[in-house]
Parts: sequence; structure tokens; C-alpha cells
Amino acid sequence: MIRIALVAALIAWLPAHAQTAAGPHRQVFMYQGADRDQRVIEGAKKEKQVTVYTSLNLKDSVPITQAFEKKYGVKVELWRSSSEKVLQRAVTEARAGRFSVDAFELNGPEMEALYREGLLDEFYSPQFQNLPPAAFPKHRHYAADRFNFFTIAYNTKLVKPDEVPNSYEDLAHPRWIGRIGIEASDTDWFGSIVKYMGEKKGLEFFRKLAQMKPQVRTGHTLIAELVASGEIPLAATIYNHNAERLMVNGAPIKWKALKPTFGRPNAVAVAKRAQRPYAALLFADFMLSLEGQKLIKERNRVPASPKVDSNLNDFPYEMIDPVIVLDEASKWEKIWSELFLKGQAIQREKE
Repeated sequence: MIRIALVAALIAWLPAHAQTAAGPHRQVFMYQGADRDQRVIEGAKKEKQVTVYTSLNLKDSVPITQAFEKKYGVKVELWRSSSEKVLQRAVTEARAGRFSVDAFELNGPEMEALYREGLLDEFYSPQFQNLPPAAFPKHRHYAADRFNFFTIAYNTKLVKPDEVPNSYEDLAHPRWIGRIGIEASDTDWFGSIVKYMGEKKGLEFFRKLAQMKPQVRTGHTLIAELVASGEIPLAATIYNHNAERLMVNGAPIKWKALKPTFGRPNAVAVAKRAQRPYAALLFADFMLSLEGQKLIKERNRVPASPKVDSNLNDFPYEMIDPVIVLDEASKWEKIWSELFLKGQAIQREKE
């Protein structure tokens, strides 16, 4: 698996205009006339299919794409892998002059790397009205369709209500020595919290957290399961939708959003050199529509739209700055490893 930081280094040689130069389908992607939706649907049906590269697991992505196919009669050719492998494939194909992909549904940092590589084009969708400002980067070459939020989670049988942390500083209470868990690769969350607190104060807090002798595990799903089973009473970093899935099935687990809660966007985008531009745009429309957002919710994921009723996004939050992942990765990974991994290499979760 390649690292995002390495990909960022590989694309550093690109001319600055590569990111913003208009692609061959700019007029299609940015058209806002009254007949826009009709044009997109008719064009997509003529193209008959759309090729989508995604990191969303098949048990969730297949039902969503089947709903799209049923509604529009446009076939979805889905290629699913980890975010980093999707990024690697797209970059490799483009540099070889092959442009197979029409649209992406991908983790935010990798999507940002695709933008820097010049593989995405800006697009307009009337479905943008469903989204919060946090769903868009400044350059607007992708839009979040779902979020991963970093929250705490705790076992309700092992943690009393008055013991539940109300702040990050509460995680360093002596009662949590040896009883708290963290996910082994959450360096973007780490960097975000440190920057929010101020580097001096933030690093001081994480040194205290390291003194709690936390149990370090790889995988957010695994962390949630360990909290639910009671092996780890409290987790400092968990995706709240993983805890929610267990809770609705009766497991003794609850999650809580602390201030600030940071999120990692997963976004949809159209490929600049898409072979089927109308189908790519229609797929983006669908994922961002209230229908698509409700399907994301039904898969126990966190919809980006606040118009879809979900407790999983009903709190103040901020997005992780892609700079932390793409440009400052080595800094935060080194400090994190020294604090929590005894200097060992970070093993990342398999998506």
C-alpha cells in the first residue's frame, strides 16, 4: 500500500495550472440552465453506463449503486479498493494516458490528492443545496456525501454516567490508566487536536494521554467491538457510526462527541477526462440527493446532509485539514509513533 504523503511528493512536480486547467467537459459539468437535469439524465442514458472508483465497502456500495441503476437504467461499473489503492490506480492510469474512470467516491485526503494531480474537474449540482459548507473544499472540485466523525465511545456496563468524559482533558484522568483505547493510525485526528489546542498545550495533553498506558489497536471497527465486549472500557478515537451499529443491535456501548469533534469527509467527484461525463454527473447528483443521502443513512453511515435526520451528524464539528495528511504527515506520524507505538511504524487499517 502506498502512503498518501508519497503520492503528494510524486505529484509535486506538476505545473500549478494542472490543478485548475479546464477539462474537455467543463461546459457539461458547470451547466446551470433550466433544462440542466433533463440534459444530464438524457445524456447519461445515451452513455448507458458509468465507471466509478470507490473505497466504500461492497456491502454498502452495491445496494446504493443498484438503487441508482434501477432509477435511471444506467449501469454502474464499480471498482472498489482502499482509498490509497484507488488513488494509486487513478494516478497510474492517467500518467499512462488511460482514462477509464468517470467518477470517484473516496476518502477526503485521497480526493484532495487527485485534485492536486489535476484529475478532477469542478462541477455544479442542484443537490449542493442539501449540503453544509463543511462539505466543500475551497476549490470545490469535490463534495462530501458522507463523514467519518472521531468521537469517544464507552461500555455502559463498565463506565458510570458521571465518569463519562466531557472534554479531551478528562481522558487523562487517573481512572483511565490501562482502561482506555486508541486506534493506532489516527494521526490526522492527532494533528488536528494539537493544532486546535495550540502545539505546546496539545502535545502536553497527548503526553499525559500516553501516560494512561492506552491499549493501541488497529481498526476502528475492531475498537468498537472491543468496547462493546468490555475488553476496552473507553475508546478515545472511534468512528461514531461503528459504535451506533453495535448499539442499535443491543450492545452495551454509547458514543459521545467532544468539543471540538473532527470529521474526515468522504466525497464524490467527476473525473476531468471522463469518457461518460453525463453519467458521471448523474451519479454525483444521486449521491448528494436526499434519496442518496437517505440510502447512506440506511447503511448506518453518516450522511453529509443535515436535511437527513440523523443523530450521527447532529452536533458541531470541523473538518480535518487535508494539509495535515498530505503535507505534514511525516511530522505528526513521527510524534505519534514516539508517544504511542514505541517508535514503531504505523500499521493502517484495511478499508
